Amino acid sequence: MTEGTTSVLVPKLRAFVKQSSDYAPSKAPVFYNPAMALNRDLAVVALQTYQCISGRELVCCEPLAGCGIRGVRLANEVEGIGKVVINDISPEASRLAEYNAKHITAVKKIEVTNEDANLLLSRYAAPRKRFDYIDIDPFGSPVPYLDSALRAIRDGGFLALTATDMAPLCGVHPRACVRKYGGKPLRTEYCHELAVRLVLGCLTMQAAKHDIGVKPVFGYSDYNYVRVYATVDYGAKQADTSIQNLGYILHCFSCFHREPAKDVTVSQGQNCPECGSRLHVAGPLWLGDLWNLEFCVKMREQVRNRNLQGKMKIFQMISLIVAEAEAPFTYYVVDRVCDKFNLPVPSLSKVMTELKNSGFQAISTHFSSKGIRTDAPARFVRQAIQSKSDMKRE
Repeated sequence: MTEGTTSVLVPKLRAFVKQSSDYAPSKAPVFYNPAMALNRDLAVVALQTYQCISGRELVCCEPLAGCGIRGVRLANEVEGIGKVVINDISPEASRLAEYNAKHITAVKKIEVTNEDANLLLSRYAAPRKRFDYIDIDPFGSPVPYLDSALRAIRDGGFLALTATDMAPLCGVHPRACVRKYGGKPLRTEYCHELAVRLVLGCLTMQAAKHDIGVKPVFGYSDYNYVRVYATVDYGAKQADTSIQNLGYILHCFSCFHREPAKDVTVSQGQNCPECGSRLHVAGPLWLGDLWNLEFCVKMREQVRNRNLQGKMKIFQMISLIVAEAEAPFTYYVVDRVCDKFNLPVPSLSKVMTELKNSGFQAISTHFSSKGIRTDAPARFVRQAIQSKSDMKRE
């Protein structure tokens, strides 16, 4: 199997599927998910961007490696890498990862281990032993590994988290989300953005316990997961500054109104200012910026010069994120509004033009092909959609 410029051995997934309901990656003796190729492509791009900004040789760790394809790619494709520690608790996975590192790519700066991920990270928690970059990419939630990862990341280090448990994060199982992430989700049209903010909110609180501040630089949703990248800074003041970015989002399911709130106790039982219906609360979660514009622009430049299978999709995604990096939080999905008020679905571009002509921002979002980020109140968004829907009827 070849991804980017790296070739590795991976399980032949179709050999382990016995019935149509079987999920091949989990049936194979060593975990490998081809659908996450874009995730790994972006990891290469993001880490190279961070290395260029930091200007130092990096020591990296992937504690949940599976067949090792991500760690091997980082060692092989990112310039300025001094060492990559690849680990998996499965002996079979560790053997395959070591074979890929030594015999397929012949990359000498890889160390392969076979132990519990938290135990491995704890071994690197002492000063001057910590990693520059840690990539937590589990099957499910990254939360069980946050504490040990934060203790093993150096001051100014770079942390990546993947969360694939979208049902809790998107409000299908709200109690599970509260248990795992410490925040309440909502089943809204912008639930994928809420998922990213819930993960960042959890990371912020976990980091603050260690007097570590968090600065998100890149995050996105794709396929069936969300992914966040953040730098960390040591210090109680940095932790306090990060905590100031935590809060709640109040949402009205009747008219689509939404607003941020720093203190939920003031808003408990509050009614919607537009329609009078009861407001529902999501959070605590991250209310600050999801992206660092400079970092995203440099990521896009990295994509131009790389041989990536999903190059066009990655470039388009990052370009959308660059445009929305400083846009208002949350987004409206035109289809959902039309479905709620029984309207024909108008052209997205026409609705955006209508909002801009009314003096509001209107920006597309990578979270949804039908989504619009805007500073317009919900009633103006409905009016813009209604106007273009009426024209479509005519």
